[in-house]
Amino acid sequence: MISQRDIVLISFPFSNFQKSKVRPVVVMSNDVYNKKFADFIAIPLTSNMKLRYHTVVITSAELETGKLIVDSRAKVDKVFSVEQSLVRKKIGRVKKSVYENLKQILFEIIG
Repeated sequence: MISQRDIVLISFPFSNFQKSKVRPVVVMSNDVYNKKFADFIAIPLTSNMKLRYHTVVITSAELETGKLIVDSRAKVDKVFSVEQSLVRKKIGRVKKSVYENLKQILFEIIG
């Protein structure tokens, strides 16, 4: 079972759907939603640390539990829905303050 604020690895398909890569994402949807539906709302992480808008730096220091292999950026403007069946494993959980920052930026984009 996944929970809000988890960082999980998912099998992320390429655009041709022939192959996939395993990529980390932050679970944004709440636990009630996650229990009720087969999918969840996620924000992808990237190891590309070039400065860009609508991103939040996430390192192991920003995690409540777990560890990231490399420093990453959460690409808030790339929010998407994904099936829970694609989750390979949980690797950590972001601190509540980091989640609130992600949520605030998302609200700024859509508000």
